[in-house]
Amino acid sequence: MTEEENIDQNDTLTQEEAEKFQPFEQEAKEYKDKYLRVLAEHENARKRMQKEKLDTARYAVENMIADFLGPIDNLENALKYASQGSEETRNWAIGFQMILAQFLETLNNHGIVPFVSEGTTFDPYMHEAVETEETDDAPADTVLQEFVRGYKSKDQIIRPAKVKVAKAIKTNQEGEDL
Repeated sequence: MTEEENIDQNDTLTQEEAEKFQPFEQEAKEYKDKYLRVLAEHENARKRMQKEKLDTARYAVENMIADFLGPIDNLENALKYASQGSEETRNWAIGFQMILAQFLETLNNHGIVPFVSEGTTFDPYMHEAVETEETDDAPADTVLQEFVRGYKSKDQIIRPAKVKVAKAIKTNQEGEDL
């Protein structure tokens, strides 16, 4: 018998020998399936942790930026009244106006922009109602006045705008204003 014939005879298993290996083949398939599941779970966990890390960093940056918006508001408000001051005060105000413009440009470069509220419909996600006013001049739930400007980054609200909202005038049963 040649070596090739001997190998061919060794490669073919009898039915009885094949049945002996069947439980091992099943077990090997189960281990392979478990391995692939663990590998997929590991990859999902890695992606989830990466997303959480990015979200945490973004949240921290947005909170820090929100803290800077208050002083920027105060600077804007102070500069509104600078024109009423002396010549020297107006000259100082020009320099502060330039600094304020740099702050706003930096925010804009990072995708943080103010949004317009006056005349829009009140949205509790974007607005914080600090006052309401009964009026016929505007539909109910319309923002009448913006006290503090709101800012957003893409679709994420950094700080909601503080606003005055229109409210329908209450009338009694005879149609008279209360």
